[in-house]
Amino acid sequence: MTTPLSSARHVLQPLLFCTSPRIVHHTRVIPARTAGASCLRKACFSMSAFTREESKHGRVPSFGNVPPLYKGHYFGPEAEPDVTEAEPEPSTEESTTTQSKPAKVAAGANRLIKSFLFGTEESRKEQEVLERSYSTQLMRGKYVHEIAFHQVKPECSPKYVNLISEIYPQIAADPLNKVHLVGSWRCVVGDLDTFVTIWEYNGYAGFHETYYRIHSDHKFIDYLGKVRPLLRSRHTNLMQEFSFWGGTAAPRDLGGIFELRTYDLQPGRLLEWETSWQKGIECRRQVMEPVGAWFTQLGSLNTVHHLWQFADLEHRKLSREKCWELPGWADTVHDTVKLINKMDSKILVALPFSPLKVSSFLSHICGCFLLIL
Repeated sequence: MTTPLSSARHVLQPLLFCTSPRIVHHTRVIPARTAGASCLRKACFSMSAFTREESKHGRVPSFGNVPPLYKGHYFGPEAEPDVTEAEPEPSTEESTTTQSKPAKVAAGANRLIKSFLFGTEESRKEQEVLERSYSTQLMRGKYVHEIAFHQVKPECSPKYVNLISEIYPQIAADPLNKVHLVGSWRCVVGDLDTFVTIWEYNGYAGFHETYYRIHSDHKFIDYLGKVRPLLRSRHTNLMQEFSFWGGTAAPRDLGGIFELRTYDLQPGRLLEWETSWQKGIECRRQVMEPVGAWFTQLGSLNTVHHLWQFADLEHRKLSREKCWELPGWADTVHDTVKLINKMDSKILVALPFSPLKVSSFLSHICGCFLLIL
């Protein structure tokens, strides 16, 4: 004889012990193959064939092995895909009238376990609101930025600069590449013999398409063969702009030095950081020149980068001191310092080909600062 307790145990056991034969009754029906899946399979097949061919020539896998897809290819044509539907679950009213008492107990236990594992309906809605707030409040526009750190062998720095001075402007000038060069710098205080470059892509699709094109270009392949022996390490992050910053600075020639400040935040505290800096940026704009602010999406997660421009180190010192005299800045520091695990500062000097570059520093920055004094 089946009792309510045994029915509930029958429902609870597969969820608590997760044994394979039992869990299969709780899995969803897998959709039938779509046209989009067919495109992905073809792309993967061509990628694997390309990889085998490239390995014969001593090349390692790269984005050149992965042909870019477009939105229509991910999910197939506009028409609804041919999906095998699972049998609909009975409504609450139907289940109330047709289910036996043991079945009702089992269903209640199932809802209890689902609520425990996946959260209540209210909590799921709150999570959706939070996720939407991250995408609408934090991110600005359609651009994706890449920050690349190259640590160069000290004796190889001149040769490295000559190589990137030739290839980087060519990549940025090619109209088929969906990318702009924001700037390229050498670190002079901090991690010495480190070079920093920031690129701006037209979304993730632009990033992938550009990487695919340049890795299929023999000039870029020759450059990689020459530059790799000069390096000690390489690291990249993909980032998005903070909406409060107002956008990354356009190419300009204001002169001076740059400071790249990097903050390693506690996981889950990024929205608080953005809220506090919405107020703090107004203070900073009065005494120093902001260039860009980004948070990482791929690479070193929970990382924020701020880039500033100054006439020289003395100008940086005076600007930061003046900022403490402005109302609101102390509150920003108080609210954000508790969110930080680790922070780092690098002083950078722009390379000659950099759109954000150094020349005679002078009027623009110093003039704005003297108005406040």
